[in-house]
Amino acid sequence: MQDTCGTAIIPARPHSPKDKAMVESAIKIVYQRVFAPLRNSLFLSIEELNQAIRERLEKHNRAPFQRIRISRKDLFNQVEKDALGSLPLSRYELKEFRSLKVPSNYHIELREDNHFYSIPWQLRGKRIMLVYTQSTVEVYHQNMRVAFHQRERKRGYTTLKEHMPPQHRFYAELSPEEVVSQGGKIGEEVKVLIEKILRYSSTRQRHQALRSCLGIIDLSRHYGKERLNRACRRALEFHVFSYKAVRNILQKGLDRVKEEPLSSRSYPVHSNIRGESYFK
Repeated sequence: MQDTCGTAIIPARPHSPKDKAMVESAIKIVYQRVFAPLRNSLFLSIEELNQAIRERLEKHNRAPFQRIRISRKDLFNQVEKDALGSLPLSRYELKEFRSLKVPSNYHIELREDNHFYSIPWQLRGKRIMLVYTQSTVEVYHQNMRVAFHQRERKRGYTTLKEHMPPQHRFYAELSPEEVVSQGGKIGEEVKVLIEKILRYSSTRQRHQALRSCLGIIDLSRHYGKERLNRACRRALEFHVFSYKAVRNILQKGLDRVKEEPLSSRSYPVHSNIRGESYFK
């Protein structure tokens, strides 16, 4: 695997200690020359500890090798320093990989944050590779990056307009205030019902809520403004805020039925009925 510094990382093989013998030897020397002399020291801040480590490390790098009379720092200046490239512009971040199948709503979930990110809607039903770091979220399909997002650490949805299908993009560009205004031209109950539908819809369901509101407004062409207003009043009374509920009320003619107030209903006298005075 090649990183942003242009180096290849080759992991050591399992049960092959000779693959990292030089590394283990270097770690042993660092422990002996840097950490061991500081083991009984007391530090009151991380800055003091770091300063002490820097001093011991500088002494270690200036000490000559046992077999060749040259220090690590001199060897670095003579051989490696001029061959070094520039550091990358961004700090290195560990990446997590996850293979997922794109659901029908073209949003994939990063479960650590309970957050959903959009990808191009054409990839619905396809398998993608989710690659994320502490700050970014990337989506790859067939080794090509198809989406890039800044990582969000809260519950919710991040949706890019270019990832939406045409019909969803239309609703995304539609202003909720404009829909409420159209409903108000039909009647006050229609306006109130539309406001409630939009209020109780989440960000992800906003285009569905707008579609439902436009459907309710369109019912006025077939049933008339007066009937639609009465149907919306009936839906508000029963706390059902949906296009389907209003359509069913109109189809069954429930908007024309006048119900008696609940308070005018009489109940039979019976010993098992305790009455309102029992609860006072």
